[in-house]
Amino acid sequence: MTVKETITARVVQAFQEAQRQGLLPPAPLPEAVVERPQNPEHGDYSSSLALKLARPLSMNPMEIAQRLVPLIPQGREVARVEVTPPGFINFTLEPAWLREQVHTVLSAGAGYGDVDLGQGRRVQVEFVSVNPTGPLHVGAARWAVLGSALANVLQAAGYEVQREYYVNDGGSQMDAFYRSILARYRQALGREAELPADGYQGAYLVEIAEEARQEHGDRYLSAPDEEAVAVLGPWGLQRMLRAIGEDLKLIGVEFDTWFSERSLYDDSTYQRVMDLLEQGGYLSVREGATWFASAALGEDKDSVLVRSTGAPTYFASDIAYHYNKFLVRGFDQVIDIWGADHQGHVPRMKAAVAALGVDPARFTIIIGQLVALRRGGEVVRASKRTGEIVTLRELVEEVGADACRYFFLARSPEAQMEFDLELATKESQENPVYYVQYAHVRIAGILRNAQERGISHDGGDVQLLTTPEELDLIRHLLLLPELVETMARRLEPHHLPHYALELATAFHWFYDRCRVIGDDPALTAARLRLVAASRLVLARCLGLMGMSAPETM
Repeated sequence: MTVKETITARVVQAFQEAQRQGLLPPAPLPEAVVERPQNPEHGDYSSSLALKLARPLSMNPMEIAQRLVPLIPQGREVARVEVTPPGFINFTLEPAWLREQVHTVLSAGAGYGDVDLGQGRRVQVEFVSVNPTGPLHVGAARWAVLGSALANVLQAAGYEVQREYYVNDGGSQMDAFYRSILARYRQALGREAELPADGYQGAYLVEIAEEARQEHGDRYLSAPDEEAVAVLGPWGLQRMLRAIGEDLKLIGVEFDTWFSERSLYDDSTYQRVMDLLEQGGYLSVREGATWFASAALGEDKDSVLVRSTGAPTYFASDIAYHYNKFLVRGFDQVIDIWGADHQGHVPRMKAAVAALGVDPARFTIIIGQLVALRRGGEVVRASKRTGEIVTLRELVEEVGADACRYFFLARSPEAQMEFDLELATKESQENPVYYVQYAHVRIAGILRNAQERGISHDGGDVQLLTTPEELDLIRHLLLLPELVETMARRLEPHHLPHYALELATAFHWFYDRCRVIGDDPALTAARLRLVAASRLVLARCLGLMGMSAPETM
């Protein structure tokens, strides 16, 4: 249990005891929020419970707080509990206890920051999942970073996590991609062939066609289109998926499962779901098309599942896919990360999940907004259909994987963002990636210097750590478990870069004011223990973000 959870439990206990003693009138307990105040003068933690109780109890919040405080057990963690206007209850940690937490961090080792919020529940995070018709663009890179970091956080929070890429290998876009490969293949063999009107024109297709020519020769040059597409299409799909996987590895993203859309039709899942929806009265036929009765579940209008041509829409595939997630593979919770162009698809998918008999609360959809690239004052534009795209691979080659991960993660997914290519490559304090990683380099250098000089921190007395800089650094170390729990509850991994920056700042401040290896052996050992704990926590934070923790620069 984190110290925040401990304090929260004590506040709740005091509220219940105050009601039992008749000091407060009966009322339901609101959420007993305990948080870190922005002003450190207000203590380490603060509760606004009295303010929330003022209206239901018809009492002054200061009076409520003053009646609660004597009933709150302080414990060995808390030095004092105070009331400040207009009714906040502030908690200040006991310095001796605070210093002992250096030992706690070091004892936990690489597992420091883990919490048991998930208790082993199975959660699936599906992300990226762009059509395998071209190289990944920078928007997909943002979703890849967000999804992988979220999966890391959930795993640290005690969930059993599966990372999945949904391969859209069916539908009209794949048909256009297959026919585009065939046209480029024939062009590579010297024959005139026109790209389909809805085809893909990127230069990458010329490269794929050349590989096809080398592998298949002219075997399909004169073959009927249907026969040629039946071979070259799936071959091109696998070639594209392999390239996507390789690009994702460049930023440290790998998947446990690559799930094929076509498998939903091959194993009869799609038909099973259609039968289930029909039995539930959720289907209707109008104008030759089959509609999902979204309106009956609170939607503004019904949605087409099967066109009058008999071809299923991607909505139909999505329902079958989520039937597989919940009712076949049995995930307790499913999280999808989609691009901004899928915003309108969210309500009807929630309705569809409900029609399958699944509680929609188990299904979360995160919408990732667009990314704009700029280099200095110049906007770098991209267009996938014309081939003028900035790919994930090009971005990594220019700024590096760590910069990609930090900057893409630093904004909440619903916020549009600009990625400054110049800032991402600066080796100065202006670049937060450099600043954070330099803190780890500095830490590693201190510990390496101590080791070379035969100085050990074993047995170091942390009670010698008394300066404001030392105590402030320890306070920052204590934040990680609380942060992991908060991020897992809210599905908000974008807090990690900000925490890493604050932790790095606290360490640099400590380093600039407190000489670590000095003339006093006892103080040196104590400070080396603090440095070692700082290294562990900063490395863990970088690891959760999917970034490296360099020891030299």
